[in-house]
Amino acid sequence: MPYPKLDRDQLAIKKLSARYSKVNIEKDHIPVTQKPANLSESGQKLIEKTAGRIRLAKQEQRPVMLAFGAHTIKNGMAPTLIALMDEGWVTHLSTNGAGIIHDWEFAFQGKSSEDVRENVEHGQFGIWDETGFNINLALIVGAYEGLGYGESVGKMISREGLQIPEIPLLYDEAISKIKTNPDLAAAAIDLAGVIQRFNLQSGFMTIPHPYKKYSVQACAYDLGIPFTGHPMIGHDIIYNHPMNHGAALGRTALNDFLCFAKSVSNLDYGVYLSIGSAVMSPMIFEKALSMSQNLKIQENQHIDHHYMLVVDLAKSDWDWQKNGEPPVDNPAYYLRYCKTFQRMGGEMDYLTADNRDFLLAIYQKLTEK
Repeated sequence: MPYPKLDRDQLAIKKLSARYSKVNIEKDHIPVTQKPANLSESGQKLIEKTAGRIRLAKQEQRPVMLAFGAHTIKNGMAPTLIALMDEGWVTHLSTNGAGIIHDWEFAFQGKSSEDVRENVEHGQFGIWDETGFNINLALIVGAYEGLGYGESVGKMISREGLQIPEIPLLYDEAISKIKTNPDLAAAAIDLAGVIQRFNLQSGFMTIPHPYKKYSVQACAYDLGIPFTGHPMIGHDIIYNHPMNHGAALGRTALNDFLCFAKSVSNLDYGVYLSIGSAVMSPMIFEKALSMSQNLKIQENQHIDHHYMLVVDLAKSDWDWQKNGEPPVDNPAYYLRYCKTFQRMGGEMDYLTADNRDFLLAIYQKLTEK
């Protein structure tokens, strides 16, 4: 017998406009010209070293991957992330589910970041209609279109809406593809069920995004640069909404993980930047690199010349380059994001810095005359 489940249909869902949001992107975004505030002398040397590795990777047409936590978006760093893409310095961006959400909310209403403590107390944290409805629907449509998690949301923002197919077309496609492409058939049936349940009209559903110039994932979609989303079930507020659909999440997130792994498979002589992501970035990287090494070894090759820079606020006095992995009785052993990347071969450095200072510094170093 299945376990009992909470019924999301019974939730009292409020409009997003009723929520107080702490960050206003028009007022709080950080321009690319702002000077970094707190970089040590050793940090500045690491910036110079990393910029040199990025220039070399760009010259050799190798990937420069940038993985980051949600605070990078919430801190108003969209202009710098967009400039890094637009000017060809970064070839792949990755974030977690919260990063996707903050970016979308900024594009949709120009504000994000609710008061968690207060809203949990009132039973309202994350229970907002537009965020849950639109992002989940974008993922369900994207799953049918064979897109990834970040790509699905980026496309919705860029085009300011979603194309809703007619239900008979979806059922016809499901029947015709059931043997040759069962994933597409299942995604078509899922989408048809959602259209019926929520009484959606076929055709183009307009969803205005008046602040989309601040959207990193929309910019990535327009430029054709992978922006992959790597969520975990239950971690994000979109799971609070009845529109949430597990199969669509799985299909789009798996597409993005395999896209991420494809970029990692080409990372020899490339650069991987991990900024403020203590869990998502190291966990997906180690699996992606293991798969990539498996394939390379079958071709008598190996990925050995990748450079990884890990950036976080936590201080680490351990010299990862000189001393390798610390013993288990040293607190540095439990810095997961350092330990994992140090095990990944290649070369790894760790920089203690605010994500704002790092991104501004690396962009300004790359573009200085």
